Amino acid sequence: MKTACNVCANHCMLEEGRTGMCKVRYNRGGTIKSNAYGKVTSVSLDPIEKKPLHYFYPGSRILSLGSYGCNFSCPFCQNHEISMAGEEEILRGELPIRHLSPEEAVKMALESRDFGNIGLAYTYNEPLINYEYVRDCSILAREMGLKNAVITNGSASGEVLDEILPWIDAFNVDLKGFTPEFYRMVHGSLEDVKRFIVTAAGKSHVEVTTLVIPGLNDSEEEIEKLARWLASVRPDIPLHLNRFFPRYRMTDREATNIETLLRLADTARSHLRFVKVGNC
Repeated sequence: MKTACNVCANHCMLEEGRTGMCKVRYNRGGTIKSNAYGKVTSVSLDPIEKKPLHYFYPGSRILSLGSYGCNFSCPFCQNHEISMAGEEEILRGELPIRHLSPEEAVKMALESRDFGNIGLAYTYNEPLINYEYVRDCSILAREMGLKNAVITNGSASGEVLDEILPWIDAFNVDLKGFTPEFYRMVHGSLEDVKRFIVTAAGKSHVEVTTLVIPGLNDSEEEIEKLARWLASVRPDIPLHLNRFFPRYRMTDREATNIETLLRLADTARSHLRFVKVGNC
């Protein structure tokens, strides 16, 4: 019998033992579980601005944890080595991992306080497909006076967001484009991501990032619509417009023209108070 996974908008119907599109959620005895709990591929003490969270404790650092897997399939993925990987790559030794319990992660974060660390960031791949780990780490971190930040594509279900929202101090949500067609290309839903942003912005600090890709989402009309909608949620939500570089399956086009990026930033500033350009 198949069981529906309700962690994200894909709603994968999984037979016993099968894994969903994200390569993390699987069916065991009719219950959907994560195979990535406590499995970490990347650990780094990053500047908070790298997330990017420019307006959340600027000048600080945050201990960043990444795992593997993603519920999108972006042909332009900047971290495809881990986001497109799963258990098969781990078993073949292609993806080194370390096991890090929530207690160990929080201990590491506390030990990094002398280096400017304010907490834990769940990032690099899509962290909310492994939301149980994010939740458990975040609860412990909060108890120890640490901050929690999630860098996400915003495609988690309302149930998952409700589960983690009380413990998350900041989100950066990757709003990949502003048309249904763009989201169909990456196997996501624009409306789901918009709902995520609205809900998160009502409870936590939120910043939004859009990777500007030549010929796909770089029109002034699209960026103007995106910025106008974001301002309707809150005009003080920072928007990061980042420069695209050829990566993964999208090496057939040039990097984003910097003049184009600056022009689009000016367009967005007609609606939003804080607009940054990145990757320049």
